[in-house]
Amino acid sequence: MWMKKALAALFLAAVCLLSGGCGDSEDPDAVVYQVYYVSKSETKVEMHPHQMTSKDPESYMAELMVCLSVQPEKLEYKAPFAMGFQILDMKLEDEKLQIDVDAAYKELPVTTEVLVRAAVVRTLTQLPDVSFVMITVEGSQLYDNNGAPVGLMNAEQFIANDGNEINTYELAKVRLYFAGESGTELIASSREKHYSTNTPLERLVVEELIAGPGQSEVLYPSINPATKIINVMTTDGVCYVNLDENFLMVVNNVSTDVSIYSIVNSLSELSNVNKVQILINGEVPSSFSSSVFERNLDIVTTIDR
Repeated sequence: MWMKKALAALFLAAVCLLSGGCGDSEDPDAVVYQVYYVSKSETKVEMHPHQMTSKDPESYMAELMVCLSVQPEKLEYKAPFAMGFQILDMKLEDEKLQIDVDAAYKELPVTTEVLVRAAVVRTLTQLPDVSFVMITVEGSQLYDNNGAPVGLMNAEQFIANDGNEINTYELAKVRLYFAGESGTELIASSREKHYSTNTPLERLVVEELIAGPGQSEVLYPSINPATKIINVMTTDGVCYVNLDENFLMVVNNVSTDVSIYSIVNSLSELSNVNKVQILINGEVPSSFSSSVFERNLDIVTTIDR
């Protein structure tokens, strides 16, 4: 467990590393990790190789945290943890690293804050013991610029680029499954929408399902519109969809199974999703028939509309 006392170890490691700077070692046998920094213009994330000075893999996290916290000698880029806020606490449990920061973090400009998250997550999830990173502010949930909660993050949520793509949009065509009039069947419908390239396409799919089919004579909402997304992420072909308790409150006589497969079938249309796990406030409800779901076309009554 990585707890408060580890911060003292970080300080000691920083004392050792500050004189040489991150990435200055030329040991051909050294382990190399990529450290991500924010560009001086705060418009992109830059990747720089760092040769680990520690010979103990258990110290790699501390060393990477130092690199993320110490302003590089080359001032063309910025250390994400040296941008006006402080780390208060950290803990690692079940491959989930939580980093708690002070309220000054909220003062970061919107784009800069996203870049900081991208740099931190893409750096630390290289460690074999870290699959996800969560940032909290003085122990409270972090929210993005749109008021949506920012939960566990992995590297796949942040596009790899060397330019300004952090602010660009792409046109996506998604296939969504909404309820039929009886509430016991699903009907497929295609939709085109521009979305931010910094937003996982999986999240867009769930957002569109919650938004509903709009004005339609044959399509009906399959998910309670009051449902809030806590987090959506995909790892090794499994998409994890974490929603709040409103998902369990059915609408228009739609059964829970239809709501579940509305999400599962829609996400399974994406090439990188094979299975879906739906969580309610981080847990699998006992009422669910399974913990992980696969595509089910038996309740689909029509093809694309």
